[in-house]
Amino acid sequence: MSRSAEGAPDVEASGDAAGSGPTDSPAPSGTPDATGSTVQAGPADATASTGLSSPAGPTGPAAPAQGRDHSTQPRAQHAAPAVGRVTRLREAMRAPKLTYAGRTREQIEQSLLTRLHMASIPGSQLWAWLGPALVTAFAAVLRLAYLDRPARLVFDETYYVKQAYSLLVLGYEGDWNEEPDENFAAGDYSDLQTTADYVVHPGVGKWMIAAGIRLLGVDSPWGWRISAAVIGTISVFLLARIARRLFGSTLLGCTAALFLAIDGIHIVMSRISILDIFLSFWVLAAFGALLLDRERHRRRLASAAAAEIAERGSIRDPWGPRVGVRWWLVVAGVCLGLACGVKWSGIYAVAVFGLFAVAWTISARRAIGVRLWVGAGALRDGVPAFVAMVPTAALTYVLTWLPWWLSPNSYNRHWATEVNAVAEVPERTWMPDWLNSWWEYHLKMWEFHNNLVSEHTYMSKPWGWLLQWRPTSFAWRDIKADAGAMDVCGAERCAGAILAVGNPVIWWGGALALILVIWAAVRRRDWRAWAILAGYLAMYLPWFAYSARTIFTFYTVAFVPFVALALAYVIGELIGPRDLPLSERRPGIWTAAVIVVLALAVSAFYWPIWSNQWVPYTFWRLHMLLPTWV
Repeated sequence: MSRSAEGAPDVEASGDAAGSGPTDSPAPSGTPDATGSTVQAGPADATASTGLSSPAGPTGPAAPAQGRDHSTQPRAQHAAPAVGRVTRLREAMRAPKLTYAGRTREQIEQSLLTRLHMASIPGSQLWAWLGPALVTAFAAVLRLAYLDRPARLVFDETYYVKQAYSLLVLGYEGDWNEEPDENFAAGDYSDLQTTADYVVHPGVGKWMIAAGIRLLGVDSPWGWRISAAVIGTISVFLLARIARRLFGSTLLGCTAALFLAIDGIHIVMSRISILDIFLSFWVLAAFGALLLDRERHRRRLASAAAAEIAERGSIRDPWGPRVGVRWWLVVAGVCLGLACGVKWSGIYAVAVFGLFAVAWTISARRAIGVRLWVGAGALRDGVPAFVAMVPTAALTYVLTWLPWWLSPNSYNRHWATEVNAVAEVPERTWMPDWLNSWWEYHLKMWEFHNNLVSEHTYMSKPWGWLLQWRPTSFAWRDIKADAGAMDVCGAERCAGAILAVGNPVIWWGGALALILVIWAAVRRRDWRAWAILAGYLAMYLPWFAYSARTIFTFYTVAFVPFVALALAYVIGELIGPRDLPLSERRPGIWTAAVIVVLALAVSAFYWPIWSNQWVPYTFWRLHMLLPTWV
């Protein structure tokens, strides 16, 4: 074992556990760490370069892929190939032995932070905020311009806007007379009845719509839709900051946000007042909190470990140091509870993000040399992480039902006393009446969602969503010459439509990018690739279990931020790390620029049918040449 210039032996290191989900890897073999010692890479080491930041955060070159550089393998593997796999497994399960003789606490902490892939993000702090703000301003224009078109309820606005208005007026969702939409758009709300309506989604999204109605009034589509537009715009800013932290680059953060800003699915869902944009927002906010928790946990872990090593020479506790309450996981739990309060599909994000939080804590304890890193990560960190996130999400979700409990006329509110109490075989009599009624309501909602199989013109299957197969038409009207088409669009026939179809450059490019992301996650064990996959695993993969249901392509708005992240990941790969000569990076830079410009051009082309602008009918048909599946 070689020694550093300070006389301390090198750090004997190996990568994080393979096969346990998202993992990180220490610096590659022969790479000096932040304090000058050399890190020897073990057989499980693997890392990846993403964009302008390097595999160990914004510093350090990429390591060779696992198994390619046999010089880094233990000698025993060459001497006894038959036990090579056993040796590699044993090495993978062994925590690295860290020795920091003669170093200060600050040097030890910096070395641990390097091993944990924690590094400052290069660039100006001004641009770190100004760049995302400029992209967000552009997104706001696309979402707010002509927000009152069309001046009528379209698609599922017929449910959620009227239910939001009812929440403001009655405190619960009331029933409406048949065909009330025209009267509602004209300012006549007399069709609302005091009889409670049976609704199949919780109330958070509808209360968010109601906030906009309260702010701007119900007599204009601006009031109906302003909440969706504002939330969609804020989502762009959130993604810029999240991607900046994920990739260690302000440029890549703004690139990901730009892709979200100009995507058709996100634009349309930000301009139409239905629930899915709110679900997307809360899941994205929870993801951001999860990343902040990862960073905060690792920094606190490095600080505590460095203090103990400096004082005692090593980490004496085989489980490693304690790090206290993880408040960002509490924030993530609140966001996820609100996501579930919009639509139940948020529960999958609770499960996936929770597993990722535990996997990251396990890998962090291994990286700093904790002997019992699996047990420590799963119990000392994993149990508090579970308590911080899951019960918080559950409690938040329950609290979102307070208006239902406080409104005596809510649907099913007195089921336990009026129906169950007189039934031949009462259900769950051990429950309090208020809880039994609430539980019965959830059972009815569950039954509805699992048996929704009615045919619909625009229903689609999830295996086509990544290519935006069978997009959803939210609105369509045409005007012919005898009705004044020439005055409307200057042609013999005009068309006005809202088609919820994603930007083909972003979605088709994102589908190809996903292949690279999966490869980087599995082969190179790049934690950022795994983080991107978390969104797909939480908000896309579960829909395959419900492919027989009546479902729609616009549900993809829940994971379109992760599509933007995947494409930005590829942009970063094309550009290459900062330490490469410009001559080597230039082809990738030009390719990345072409992708961005092409996405902007396609967005401009599709803008009229995302925002319900009147266009000549032939121009409308031209839009249909690209999505030939419509």
